[in-house]
Amino acid sequence: MAPNDPKQSGGFFASMASTLTNLGSAMTKSVNGIVGYEGLEVINPDGSSEDLEDEARKGRWKQEDRDGYWKLMQKYIGSDVTSLVTLPVLIFEPMTMLQKMAELMEYSHLLDLADECEDPYMRLVYASSFFISVYFAFQRTWKPFNPILGETYEMVNHGGITFISEQVSHHPPMSAGHAENEHFIYDITSKVKTKFLGNSIDIYPVGRTRLTLKKDGVVLDLAPPPTKVNNLIFGRTWVDSPGDMVLTNLTTGDKVVLYFQPCGWFGSGRYEVDGYVYNSAEEPKILMTGKWNESMSYQPCDSEGEPLPGTELKEAWRVADVPENDKFQYTHFAHKINSFDTAPKKLLASDSRLRPDRYALEQGDLSKAGFEKSSLEERQRAEKKNRVAKGQEFTPRWFDKTDEVCPTTWDDLEVYRYNGKYTEHRAAVDNSDSVEAIDIKSIEFNPWQYENLAAA
Repeated sequence: MAPNDPKQSGGFFASMASTLTNLGSAMTKSVNGIVGYEGLEVINPDGSSEDLEDEARKGRWKQEDRDGYWKLMQKYIGSDVTSLVTLPVLIFEPMTMLQKMAELMEYSHLLDLADECEDPYMRLVYASSFFISVYFAFQRTWKPFNPILGETYEMVNHGGITFISEQVSHHPPMSAGHAENEHFIYDITSKVKTKFLGNSIDIYPVGRTRLTLKKDGVVLDLAPPPTKVNNLIFGRTWVDSPGDMVLTNLTTGDKVVLYFQPCGWFGSGRYEVDGYVYNSAEEPKILMTGKWNESMSYQPCDSEGEPLPGTELKEAWRVADVPENDKFQYTHFAHKINSFDTAPKKLLASDSRLRPDRYALEQGDLSKAGFEKSSLEERQRAEKKNRVAKGQEFTPRWFDKTDEVCPTTWDDLEVYRYNGKYTEHRAAVDNSDSVEAIDIKSIEFNPWQYENLAAA
């Protein structure tokens, strides 16, 4: 009988059973000893024996900041806070969600390998390793900026890829992205739901991701696990994503099911990912194992999920070296994303790099970053008022809203489709001899479609 559930399969994964004895359990304690925060739990992933009240006082918050944040947030417990709350800039990183979408492209060479691969199961090994790779960036606990409606992010000069993303909706917050090179086409409509739990927040991925491998026209669909951010107010903030990631070949019915182990006692199971590549008859063909913050490996297996004799584990992906003691725990590629080195000629004025709040935070000026963030949010509200008064709807430039509604585990999703106009725009700019050399940093951030705010 095929081991359809890597959480329950024996053999190769039997040695990991002890890590699952207390699924989802970590060293926890209510912070009842700290007045005003009774009942909130601190979760220590390391499970150390130190006094958890001392552990609870760690983190990025000063006491006065923590008090104010808790007074603001306690009324939202149990709610979806995706766009309800204005958060202080001190918990942000100098990157937007649109740039975060582009960060997945760091290991895009894995998709090139998947496209070139003749073995249909190895295709899924490389493609799923690609989607695992982004979780290394997810362990950063700084919050990216919410994009302004109409904001964009462009990226070139990496793996032959042209990448464009755009904020297509403000309520609910939704982004769309498109990446393409000679080997693949990547399309995403991104939306999340959240549930605020006091000292933690659950994040549910409602979006849709489709990947097309050009050589054979294979289409893959991704269903990622939810994510939990622990210790928002008390303790050291950390991230876990327990559950299944399923990558399905819509063309053949083959799929990968990878189980993200939840963090257990004393950190057991944290980062571990195990599972199988299955054929369309749900027979295991290749086992996969690794850690989402280190590497993924694979090995051919029999119908019981046991490694085939004469085979050995081989590495499919390993995280690249990262800068030491980086303030925001950025990778070299994350710095590249913020850099103008990856910007194309004649950068769109709506690009995230140009946001004054993001740039001020990158320069370490929290006061200016907070002021600029508030100014942008005020202008966005003014533009909406102006737009509504004129009886007009916001229309994305590079993506079209379709009639397709995609059901997901957590909510229905309105799907946006890339309209090809950015490809035409970029080709026209790149082929033009009249593009003047300008200082990109001098371009004023401008995502606005309804600029005459005085008419509101």
